Amino acid sequence: MKSISVFAPATVANVACGFDIFGFAVANPGDQITLTASDQPGVRITDIIGDEGRLPREAERNTAGIAIQTYLQHIGRTDVGVDAVLHKQMPLGSGLGSSAASAVAGVFAINEMLGRPLPTVELLPFAMEGERLACGSAHADNVAPSLLGGFVVVRSYSPLDVIRIETPAALYCTLVHPDIEVNTKDARFILKNEVSLKNTIIQMGNVAGLIAGLMKPDYGLISRSLVDVIIEPVRAILIPEFNEAKHAALDNGALGCSISGSGPSMFALSRDADTAQQVGAAMQQAFLSVGITSEAYVSEINKQGPRVVD
Repeated sequence: MKSISVFAPATVANVACGFDIFGFAVANPGDQITLTASDQPGVRITDIIGDEGRLPREAERNTAGIAIQTYLQHIGRTDVGVDAVLHKQMPLGSGLGSSAASAVAGVFAINEMLGRPLPTVELLPFAMEGERLACGSAHADNVAPSLLGGFVVVRSYSPLDVIRIETPAALYCTLVHPDIEVNTKDARFILKNEVSLKNTIIQMGNVAGLIAGLMKPDYGLISRSLVDVIIEPVRAILIPEFNEAKHAALDNGALGCSISGSGPSMFALSRDADTAQQVGAAMQQAFLSVGITSEAYVSEINKQGPRVVD
């Protein structure tokens, strides 16, 4: 294959109560990468579109580039040469898994280009190297759902154990990205190192309840379980009008609402598309009331993950 283009979706990580262990993919936005075969061995980022010149062009310093490099080293194909053009189609520092989508698009594309020497699930460790580069932690709650599609549970990191959970067909996600930026490293730095036993027990109950609610399905249980008593209260201070936007979502029929990843994006889950659209408009109005513009996206849970595009 001489050339290939791949789209990888944005993701919602943590999903309220599931810090670093829950994540799901959405239909849009996402990132796209185009790889072209080269006679010169190695990985080169020849262009990045949509990043306003902020991302490094050196492959070893770029999440897509490092994912491709570690993959080629693993399969013993350092003789392969590719030129990559990355199309950033979502904001940086958005809490939508931007770095993860680029890494997933890159490693999925090179695996397809070489005739799929590895099954998709075995690409996960290479995509995680992109996350290590981006924020210092090789977490999988963004890259796993972007790569595998659907709702994903990261049960363990040592050894890596990832489980895909079925979700109700009628479950819709609203994503609202206020036009501000939150640095992932900063959002992790402010977290407390110790958690009370009381809050740990509450959080464990919500984690179990959310999984049960998704699998039954039981929308009431999903709603009661979309509560984060550990991370959200700390990170909410980084998002202006967070409480107002959350209340707007719940008042307009959302099952629950919380921070997407490390923020500033927020997500809400609803039982149908009309409610999800209404929720998005209400959340945007809450931000606009203090002069903050935003983008809203509504979709079902994306169960496909990355896809080859024309």
